[in-house]
Amino acid sequence: MTESNVFFCGIGGSGMLPLASIVRATGAKVAGSDRSLDAGRVANKFAYLRSLGIGLFPQDGSGLAPGMTLVTSAAVEETVPDVVRARELGLDHLTRPQFLAQLLNDAQRSVAVGGTSGKSTVTGMIGWILNATHRQPTVMNGAVMKNFVTPSAPFASALVGDPELFVSEVDESDGSIALYRPEVAVLTNISLDHKEMDELRSLFASFLLRARRAIVNLDDPETRAIADAIPADQRIGYGFDAPGAEFMGKNLELLPGGSTFTVIAGDETHDVQLNVPGRHNASNALAAIAATRALGVALADSAAALGRFEGLKRRLENVGTAGGVTVIDDFAHNPDKIDASLATLRAQPGRLLIMFQPHGYGPLTKMGEELADSFAKGLAPDDRLYLPDPVYQGGTVERTRGSDWLADQVRDRGGQAEHIADRAAIGEALLAEARDGDRIVIMGARDDSLSEFAVLLVERLAQRNS
Repeated sequence: MTESNVFFCGIGGSGMLPLASIVRATGAKVAGSDRSLDAGRVANKFAYLRSLGIGLFPQDGSGLAPGMTLVTSAAVEETVPDVVRARELGLDHLTRPQFLAQLLNDAQRSVAVGGTSGKSTVTGMIGWILNATHRQPTVMNGAVMKNFVTPSAPFASALVGDPELFVSEVDESDGSIALYRPEVAVLTNISLDHKEMDELRSLFASFLLRARRAIVNLDDPETRAIADAIPADQRIGYGFDAPGAEFMGKNLELLPGGSTFTVIAGDETHDVQLNVPGRHNASNALAAIAATRALGVALADSAAALGRFEGLKRRLENVGTAGGVTVIDDFAHNPDKIDASLATLRAQPGRLLIMFQPHGYGPLTKMGEELADSFAKGLAPDDRLYLPDPVYQGGTVERTRGSDWLADQVRDRGGQAEHIADRAAIGEALLAEARDGDRIVIMGARDDSLSEFAVLLVERLAQRNS
């Protein structure tokens, strides 16, 4: 780490907080600002950052001084006072991906995990396997990894270890995946999300070709098509339904709280027992096994470690049960993730009462029809879907498509959906509707307060039944 004095503008973001904590652990002086801090939201997150010795300032430029490097998140505009002040002071200015890419590319051994869905979970699984086999990785994740949560580290979306063994999820949404040159590149899947498909295919193919080893999901048609362009000595395939995969999953059995399957790699065969549910997580586990094998971890050791993997926060997370009603917190926000979550939820008994908060107006323009398809086809007739207004953090984004439009689209496809603009009013509707055996699911991204909302619902259910 050459930068000894780094200021993170947007430090509370899911990709910024772990990066700031990793940099702080190197001994660097770290400070930051965040609009959520200024607004008085998610105070516990900022208390955690302060506990690491990170200074926090208003987002008004007052925290910046000569000699600093400014790092900004994607949510930070050029007009934000911190950015303006940095220009006045002539400070070095890097985006979060640029800064992260320096750390990953400088490491002797590195794994970068990309894909539309599953990359945070695969990153967490790889990090846990390496940690459990005493390899002390540094892990940069966009979600809190339950295995590493402690009372003093409640926001464990990073694991600080050897900087020469660096594992990170990498994002394609802004094209920054082009910055990374990992030893091992993992591609979980490709589906519609932030960019058009042609651009996604190009970005992901280039990402794989820059790595020494490319781990690819041969069950996914788009990923399989890209795999054909990777030299055979560079490519490692995995899958449950893919003939010729180097890491083959067989005998998959989906259970209420997890799954079991057999992994076959060459002459080796090992059973895996997962404590995270859904076929998608079994696929994620195959990816993690293949990636860690490329780093020298024995198949038996990775399979055993995965049996103790606890999962990530906000990935079909059971927040609590009260009065016979279970509240689940889930990050699903694009069609692929929603399909996987609904398939996993529908495989178990109990009516679903879902609040889905779109993560912006832009995504409704980009993939609104596909979101409507996912809900219309994934929900049972007696399930309920409530849609508050999308996340909106200012700016000039086009707002012609809102949650009222999405509700109409779901109904046009034969589904059931109701738009209620105010989230608190949806909370009352959920509480009024919920009965013994139901599951309330709080679904959406880019809003930390969704988790707080889920916890509040459990408390209200408990009060109602006390």
